Amino acid sequence: MTDIPRRAAARTAKLASLPLGFAGRTVLGLGKRVTGMASDVISAEIQQRTAEQLFSVLGQLKGGAMKFGQALSVFEAALPDELAGPYRQALTKLQEAAPPLPAASVHRVLAAELGEDWRANFAEFDDVPAAAASIGQVHRAVWRSPPPGRGRKRVPDRTVAVKIQYPGAGDALLSDLKQLSRLAGMFRAIQPGIDVKPLIAELRERITEELDYELEAETQRAFHAGYADDPDVYVPEVIRATPHLLVTEWIDGTPLSEVIAGGTQEERDEAGRLMAVLHFSAPRRCGLLHADPHPGNFRILPDGRLGVIDFGAVARLPDGLPEPVGRLLALALAGDADAVLAGLVEEGFVKPDDDHLDAAGLLEFLLPMLAPVVEEEFQFTRAWLRGEAVRLGSPKSPAYQLSRHLNLPPSYLLLHRVTMGSIGVLSQLEARARYRGIVEEWLPGFSA
Repeated sequence: MTDIPRRAAARTAKLASLPLGFAGRTVLGLGKRVTGMASDVISAEIQQRTAEQLFSVLGQLKGGAMKFGQALSVFEAALPDELAGPYRQALTKLQEAAPPLPAASVHRVLAAELGEDWRANFAEFDDVPAAAASIGQVHRAVWRSPPPGRGRKRVPDRTVAVKIQYPGAGDALLSDLKQLSRLAGMFRAIQPGIDVKPLIAELRERITEELDYELEAETQRAFHAGYADDPDVYVPEVIRATPHLLVTEWIDGTPLSEVIAGGTQEERDEAGRLMAVLHFSAPRRCGLLHADPHPGNFRILPDGRLGVIDFGAVARLPDGLPEPVGRLLALALAGDADAVLAGLVEEGFVKPDDDHLDAAGLLEFLLPMLAPVVEEEFQFTRAWLRGEAVRLGSPKSPAYQLSRHLNLPPSYLLLHRVTMGSIGVLSQLEARARYRGIVEEWLPGFSA
């Protein structure tokens, strides 16, 4: 395999095959409806075939196509049982792997970023990547410590993770996201409740940040400092950074995807608790929110802590999580429907001139989504998430009709996506924990 395919025509042809295939299956569905086949059978068959083609194409491309597939993958837990199996296998591959760059391409990047004598920085360097993702791949290596000087002892060499950006990643991201924005209608066939266009728009806005590994290093340093000596979360130290290369401390641990697939209930419960702690505590401790909560970015370390290994996507929250979120959540749990509606209008979730929303009906709509913090302890499950997806995504549902009156302010878009992605992971884990206590400790405005 060579570098990322950068020719727009080649990448566009791959992505263009998606709507063409989808159109053919839609015609197939119409024909079966004429013959009287049950509509739910048709829908399931069209969904399954569309999914197979979708993730086949996304998995063959790096750049924005694969990044979008990874973002979509956290919603796997919301899929119906009869479809979840085929999706799960394809999505796990998107979360954990991609076809690697050849060694010669890797060496060219290293020479460009560290100089022609790049090997002098390493006591060892493994040409076979340990992991690969949407815009880069990771190699295991041993970073050579500087020789001892006057009054300075020799520091042992360190095992490190060397993250190398694919040549042409920026062009590929821009090309893919431009094409994917035209395919939003197709994704609704897989999961009607997912609003794809804002997701793609938000990904596009953060391309520049994610392509800059020096900026990612700065972010990781902030997380590393914020969680220094923390009993729950561990962030590896940054060793060296250039615009297209990032060297960090190597950490060993169990991938979160393995915990999802085969962990004990106790292990899954603890992993869920740790994920929730990271989500709610990071904005206060670091002024940042980890914004890429797919399982490939997390490890359970031997000492039980959650290891976090990718900081390319973050939300910058210098003032922490928004106080109105906690305040409105507390008002909803207290049953103050009028105050909740007024607060949602003030924050821009409801238009001021919308006379069709009843405060009591709105609260009734919201409460099922707040179940994880109603009780002292809650278990996320795939069944619970699927139930919410059906309730909110079916056009025949009263909740769906009410949701059409709601708006998502741009300032809340990324926070909403990260929260939904985290809920997807917790539901994959089917994790039980005291989530209310975590929210009380870290969410401003929730506790008096």
